[in-house]
Amino acid sequence: MGNTPNIRFKGFDEDWEQRKLGNLTTYRNGTGHEEKQSDVGKYELVNLNSISIDGGLKPSGKFIDEETETLIKDDLVMVLSDVGHGDLLGRVAIIPENNRFVLNQRVALLRNNGFADTKYLFSYINAHQRYFKLQGAGSSQLNISRGSVENFEVLLPKRDEQKQIGECFSNLDHLITLHQRKCQETKKLKEYMLQKMFPKKGEKIPEIRFEGFTGDWEQRKLGELSSSFEYGLNAAAKAYDGENKYIRITDIDDDSREFKQEDITSPDTDLSSAENYKLSEGDILFARTGASVGKSYIYKASDGLVYYAGFLIRASIKPEYNSEFVFQNTLTDRYNKYIAVTSQRSGQPGVNAQEYAEFEIKVPKKEEQTKIGTYFRNIDHLITLHQRKLEKLKKVKKSLLEHMFPTEK
Repeated sequence: MGNTPNIRFKGFDEDWEQRKLGNLTTYRNGTGHEEKQSDVGKYELVNLNSISIDGGLKPSGKFIDEETETLIKDDLVMVLSDVGHGDLLGRVAIIPENNRFVLNQRVALLRNNGFADTKYLFSYINAHQRYFKLQGAGSSQLNISRGSVENFEVLLPKRDEQKQIGECFSNLDHLITLHQRKCQETKKLKEYMLQKMFPKKGEKIPEIRFEGFTGDWEQRKLGELSSSFEYGLNAAAKAYDGENKYIRITDIDDDSREFKQEDITSPDTDLSSAENYKLSEGDILFARTGASVGKSYIYKASDGLVYYAGFLIRASIKPEYNSEFVFQNTLTDRYNKYIAVTSQRSGQPGVNAQEYAEFEIKVPKKEEQTKIGTYFRNIDHLITLHQRKLEKLKKVKKSLLEHMFPTEK
């Protein structure tokens, strides 16, 4: 390893010293509490589910009432076992308070001996998870030994530089958590409003309505709201030509329902005869087969020039109806239940154009549709902003982790 990083805070230029983790911390294995644990209790167990892939502490949901040795604030806890690829091996989290948490088996305590800043150690260990992954032994479950943990080599700058680095990553983690929380809260708000702003089964008006609108909503079928249902282009994908985009089922994000802009492709066909497969503002696409059947997407001009592929069905919404309002109906529990029932086949699940056309939607007057559609589009935009901010912060953190610690030669 090199003994200085690529990026340093101003004013620091000394070489970093090498220490073994076993000399910086006191190691202790956790113990089993299977017979005592329950869903409620005085002390929360720190188990293999307590440490996230990013190295944060999360609720385990398991508790005990009696314990003689609890963890203390700023203790580090480490994952010693992981199934699969071992991506959690060696991940650590920081205990946030005294006398609330108890260590379970296959998780280790690393109590700081005072020679290093805890936040620095937390970031340094998580930045070098590859070491612990390579140390993993076992077939169905990978395990790391006490020796592997204690022999892990840590490069340490002076204490003041450690503290600055630790605080830097702590502040970044706080920002990431903040945007994750905002994103989750906004998603919960949308989920709640989708339940309240569309009439329930047997009802003619929703529970929550914008001021100034009255009168019953009328029941229509999706086929009545659409001028046509058309199947997509039967063509393979090729490298993106810089202009013509090709959307397939896998290009629609499962969560946001947006057109993913990574790994864009173009249709591998003569586009002069493919005008009918070019999307227009407000067109709605539906996945017609496979595990993603029912997945929907609404085209926006900002997505560029887009052609849609053969396993998708396009519904062109009539101008007297609001496309965004119709689209938001495809994100409701009622729609998901309809797809779950309708898609049942002897082979893989599927829903054809005729079956999509039978989906029933209650509709108000156009003005109210537009108001509702705009409201949900604004919520979607807010969710997207939080997600993009989150992705940027994670990229910043990843880059800093790679450059603020000395790299392997």
